[in-house]
Amino acid sequence: MTDKKPDMTTTSGKIADLRNRLAEAREPMGSEAARSAGEQGISTARQRIEALLDTDTFVETDALARHRVEDYGLDRIKPATDGVVTGYGLIDGRRVTVYVHDSSIFNGQLGEVYAEKILKIYDLAIKTGVPVIAIHDSTGARLQEGVVTAAMSARILRKATEASGVVPQISIIAGEVASLPALLVPLSDLTVMVKTATMHLTSVSAVTKVTRRVATAKSLGSVDVHSQITGMAHLTAPSDLEAVQTVRDLVAFLPENNRAASPLNENTTEPDTSDLDSFIPDSVAASYDVRDVINRITDKGLMELSRGYADNVVTGFAHISGRAVGIVANQPSVLAGCLDHAAATKAAAFIRVCDSFNLPIVEFVDSPGFFPSEEEEHLASAKHGAGLAFAYAEAQVGKITVILRRAIGPSYVLMGSKDLGADMVFAWPTAQIALADATTAAEQLGVDADEYAASHLTPYVATERGLVDAVIEPSQTRTHVTEALRLLERKVVYAIPKKHGNIPL
Repeated sequence: MTDKKPDMTTTSGKIADLRNRLAEAREPMGSEAARSAGEQGISTARQRIEALLDTDTFVETDALARHRVEDYGLDRIKPATDGVVTGYGLIDGRRVTVYVHDSSIFNGQLGEVYAEKILKIYDLAIKTGVPVIAIHDSTGARLQEGVVTAAMSARILRKATEASGVVPQISIIAGEVASLPALLVPLSDLTVMVKTATMHLTSVSAVTKVTRRVATAKSLGSVDVHSQITGMAHLTAPSDLEAVQTVRDLVAFLPENNRAASPLNENTTEPDTSDLDSFIPDSVAASYDVRDVINRITDKGLMELSRGYADNVVTGFAHISGRAVGIVANQPSVLAGCLDHAAATKAAAFIRVCDSFNLPIVEFVDSPGFFPSEEEEHLASAKHGAGLAFAYAEAQVGKITVILRRAIGPSYVLMGSKDLGADMVFAWPTAQIALADATTAAEQLGVDADEYAASHLTPYVATERGLVDAVIEPSQTRTHVTEALRLLERKVVYAIPKKHGNIPL
């Protein structure tokens, strides 16, 4: 090992100089900084990339970029990469683009060159039609660079909006994400949050000062906050390296872009569906876990999203006979399966992700309606319900509904009804499809509740009117859904030309 400078008058010297520069980019703050981070149990940006991508497939872009600022002493600190590592590589053989904040450089704070690198990655992803995966670990914008950092943040938000619905965007919240970088995360289609990470828009000191209550990064935006209260974290992971493995699993369900077909998994398994014929309890008041139904119909079960948030609706990805699909289901074990404002929005947001990337939607319905309360009305349940209707009606992918038990009133309408846009609607013999439950109808019509239930709370009135395509034996559900998915691969929709719809927000 020698500190001798390469002879820049020779080809070999120039190559040696390049190697030295790239070596610096791999450890821009020196080997000691990387060793110290490892001792603290913190993965470096490059270790995160190595865990995310297939071995030896990462191609780095702009490794030698440096900021151009001379003020506030920054002329003496110009590390290579400028705090973000960008490039592209493979996940299970499929191309993706990546950018990863490096918190060892200016705490991962965004600067002008840093932003330029991210913008180039978005442009590359949009032009080539491949997903964007971001690992966020940034405490905000670089104050030394002034308002230009705010302008560059705006450019990134605009570019992420341009990419939305064109290529999948997946984010990992790996450390502290604060201020302007926190605005970018919700623009992702899917977000995984490390349990030790935090995310908040306003500064801790500002919240403490204005509210006169001591705030912390965790109180503002811990993993519990974002997985259970805001719903912005779709999945959580104990560590950053486990988070990147979760992202690898997510990518398997997603096409590369909005023009690619949903992925096929040739390694299918045939679940045992025989006990579905006796699965639904005889008493309508009895509960069950809808995941047990989903796991019996899908190949290898459900990759559930947003568990812990609005659990009266279950959403997630699965394969059915090898086809990647999006699952939306009422959960009878939570609020008796009633919808509410949060569940409606959770389902609507997921439906829009599926529709953006050509994933057929399979819904499992068992809901007596919206949860009746003054609080729900004040939380604009009607608006959120309308948002769910909008998302489902607008979706152009194949849409299949299976009514397991109750599909009453608003829940019948919103949870994949034929007239809202479902392509195929199946009902189990246990289905109760009606405008109102028996007690409510009997009170208003002045009839016997049991007689009303016997006449109307069955799947057959709706079937006679063509609102249900077939009443099927529960054990045959997988077969019917599989054949419907095969048929709907040929679905073509000619949408009315317009700029965009106005979804209730």
